[in-house]
Amino acid sequence: MKLNKKKLALAVSGALLSMSMLVAGCGGGGEKKAADSGDIKIGIVAEMTGGNATYGTSMVNGMKLALKEVNDKGGVMGKKLDLVIADSKSEPAEAANAMSKLINQDKTPIVSGIFTSSSAIAACNVSETSKIPFLAIGATNPKVTLDDKTGKAKPNTFRVCFIDPFQGTVGANFVLDTLQLKKAVIFVDNSSDYSKGLASFFKEAYLKKGGEIVGEEAYLQKDADFKAVLTKIKTLNPDVLYVPGYYEEVGKIVKQARELGIDIPVVGGDGWDSPKLAEIAGAGPLNNTFFTNHYSPEADNAESKAFVAAYEKEYKSKPDAPAVLGYDGIKLLADSITRAGGADSAKVTAALAATKDFPAVTGKTSLDANHDAVKSAVIIEFKDGNQTYKATVNP
Repeated sequence: MKLNKKKLALAVSGALLSMSMLVAGCGGGGEKKAADSGDIKIGIVAEMTGGNATYGTSMVNGMKLALKEVNDKGGVMGKKLDLVIADSKSEPAEAANAMSKLINQDKTPIVSGIFTSSSAIAACNVSETSKIPFLAIGATNPKVTLDDKTGKAKPNTFRVCFIDPFQGTVGANFVLDTLQLKKAVIFVDNSSDYSKGLASFFKEAYLKKGGEIVGEEAYLQKDADFKAVLTKIKTLNPDVLYVPGYYEEVGKIVKQARELGIDIPVVGGDGWDSPKLAEIAGAGPLNNTFFTNHYSPEADNAESKAFVAAYEKEYKSKPDAPAVLGYDGIKLLADSITRAGGADSAKVTAALAATKDFPAVTGKTSLDANHDAVKSAVIIEFKDGNQTYKATVNP
């Protein structure tokens, strides 16, 4: 059938109007349904694979436990929390990619996660550009929250853990005051912002208090044979070896040091906290080793005991620092969303910045002007492959 121009124009106009109404109806209904369903999405960047995978696994376990507790009590302002997890593969570049995906594809208004400093520094460049609040879980290097160029806090980046200037000082004081060891060698991972930063802060505090650094050596992540350097270290005859690294390399260093007859105390930082460390090093070689950490499951307070019991029931294992910091992180975000009156990114950023005396399992937590957590640290000692609580150190 042929149509004249007027009828054709009317027919096309009617069809377009009908299509427009149909699309508008579907779109409007879908948007209303999404708004009504109301889940609050929190993006999580985590080291689920790669060399630091135990951090990400434990961290996400702790987060899921906190999520369950929050949602079982009605959620936040009547809305459920939902975690959207992206794997950083334990690499800074992949952490940045994961952050970009969560913000640009998954549209998460809030992001958390990451235990390693280099990955957190790379990822927060993305969240800062997008003005999305990011709560780092275990990244302790000052550069995570501090802008090198301005010397000021990054506006949208926060952390729930203490920072390395504090951790390094705690470690140095423990070596000098408790172990009473005056000559140290520092063995640092030159590919890690975390390791280099912590070594620097330990050295500064150790020298200031009268200690002597008799040697400084370096390795790279994924190195496996440390015997040549350890042989050199042995000739320096130090009282203590300070190794501020991650568990994969630390385990091999401790094992090989003991094989070479280096029986002095070995001390490190929170990067040691992984069940894999004892598997790699062996139980015997880890005797006479110590590290600074965020938490001990032996902590004797009601909050900690309740958390440990819940975690062991859920996962049939003791929680480590990434697990408890992940748990605290989700609880702090839930509290911040409540204080913000919703999940608006800018309002949550302001609420995070105003955090004071939050009752975290790892200790009462306030965020300072640099968006860093002010809280206590613990000293952990290995005995026959098991972590044992040594002491708590307040800021």
